[in-house]
Formats: sequence, C-alpha cells, structure tokens
Amino acid sequence: MSHIDLHGRPINYLRISVTDRCNLRCIYCMPEQGVPWRPHEQILRYEEIHTVVRAAAELGVQKVRLTGGEPLVRLGIADLIRTLAVVPGIDEVTMTTNGILLSSLAGELAAAGLRRVNVSLDTLRPERFRAITRCGNIGDALAGIAAAHAAGLEPVKINVVVMRGINDDEVVDFARRTLHEPWHVRFIEWMPVGEDGERSMDWGQGVVTAAEVRRQIEAVLGPLTAVGSMPGNGPARYFKLDSSLGTIGFITPISEHFCFHCNRLRLTADGQLRPCLLADQEIDLRTALRRGADVAEIKALIVQAIESKPLQHHLADAEHPERRAMSQIGG
Repeated sequence: MSHIDLHGRPINYLRISVTDRCNLRCIYCMPEQGVPWRPHEQILRYEEIHTVVRAAAELGVQKVRLTGGEPLVRLGIADLIRTLAVVPGIDEVTMTTNGILLSSLAGELAAAGLRRVNVSLDTLRPERFRAITRCGNIGDALAGIAAAHAAGLEPVKINVVVMRGINDDEVVDFARRTLHEPWHVRFIEWMPVGEDGERSMDWGQGVVTAAEVRRQIEAVLGPLTAVGSMPGNGPARYFKLDSSLGTIGFITPISEHFCFHCNRLRLTADGQLRPCLLADQEIDLRTALRRGADVAEIKALIVQAIESKPLQHHLADAEHPERRAMSQIGG
C-alpha cells in the first residue's frame, strides 16, 4: 500500500534522473554552452539506484520513470532497466527521452523490461528543431519514435512544450498527426525551473495555456472529445478528434495546477530526493548510501521526503526553483 503524505496523497511514482548530461541544448532547458556536469563520482551508481527503488517499492511506489538529462547517453541503461523491472512491487519502468538515440536501442530496452517511452518533440520542422535544440536532427528523433512503436513501447507519448512565438504556431500540425497515426501528443505549459531556464525567455509572456492551445485546434480541426485516462496515470487530461487514431493531452502546471493529486517524488542524478519539482527542497540520499545505509535507512529518508511534500507550488507568487536547471532534475 502506498505511503500517504500529510495532505492525504498516496505516493506511488518515482522519477529517477540517471544522468545530468544531454546530447541536446534545448532553449528552455539549459543554456547553449550547457551546464557544468556533475563529476562522475557524484552520480549515483546503478546499484545505488537499485537500493533506492527497493526501498521506495517497500513504501508502495509502483511506477518508476527514468529521465536525465538524456537517459540514453548513460552507458548500460538497459542493464539498469533489467534490474529495476524485477524489483518486487514495481509494476512498470518507463522512460522520457529526446529520442535521438532511441532508434538503435528501442528493441534492447523493451527486451530488458521497459514498458513505454515518452519522447520530447517540440516542433515538426527540421530547421526549427535545430534552432530549439541548438544541435539536433529531427530525423533522428522521428526514427526513434518509429523504433519505439516497432518495439512495442506503447503507447508512445509525444511531449510538446508550447512556447509563445517559438512553436505555438504548430499546435494544429501536431494535432493533425493524431488523425491518421497512433500519435499521443501531450501539450505542456512551459515552466520556469532554474535561473538558466528562466533566462531563456520572458517566462510570463512565454507561457501558452492549454485553453489557448485547445481553441487553436478546435477552430481548425473541430471539437475535442474527452477520453479516459491513458496508461501511466499522469497529470494529463486526454481528448480525441473525431475518428482519430491518436489522442491529444494537456498538462497544465501553470493555468490549472494538479498539485492536489501529485503522487510523485524525484531523484536527481547526484542522489538528492526532491519532494516537489517546483521547489528547491532536497533530501540527501547519496551520503547515506555511500556510508553503507541499508534499505531500512533509505526508507526512513524517503518517508521524510514524502512527509515534507508541499501542498502546491507557488509560481503564482513568483516563487520558482533556482538551484537547478530542468536538465538537472529530469522534469
């Protein structure tokens, strides 16, 4: 049974950043020169991550999502998946990736026990893709999506961070892809995380709300009809266009925050457990792990994190996390 936080929310989901490194430099995630990488010795080893997941599972965590940076740049990631997928109590291991390396790894990841992938893709235009990512090739990402489908990592969800004046003119194009292909597109309101992320644009003017996106889509493609939840039990609300093969989801951390239903904790690559994405509070697991803490001791620290989860974020009060860029947390 999941451990309950002080606000009555069962905590059953752990997001794990396996690396702070990334092969892209997306404009809303990190500066062009990147961020200083954590020294190798500060990054959790796979056996340490396994210990944390065992402890979390004993507290009722059932779902694990691997993130980065970009998780596929870390060597041996399939080996980690293979060990986590068989931890008693863990129902599924999933991943969020930019897809650049996915085409050559999807089959191996699925065989290791990965259940699904979310692929970050903020544009369908090659030149704009390179501008947003600063160095990427959209063909690699699209090949990764195709490989994920072929490997059975379904449903493949496409995460689109909508930014005013940058890619908000493409929301109809993304929605149209769901008509004839099994694309499950999720439009995400942009969030300010870290000083570097905040400087990438004027945050207040950059946010495009889900309501605006929906109006754009319906004006061109017709009404959206609500559908049931998708596998993953995340914060998105899902809709469909008439007779579409895919779905359209909206994730609204700004305009309609979902904090009251938050079921997750986040483990950074350097072993800090964050009760809330949008707050700087962290609980140090790495130090305990490196001095030989057993599962029981790690469980006690996880309980401490659960019981310190805030009721909600305070972006509306101009309070946002500054200690880490989004790339260092994993979203």
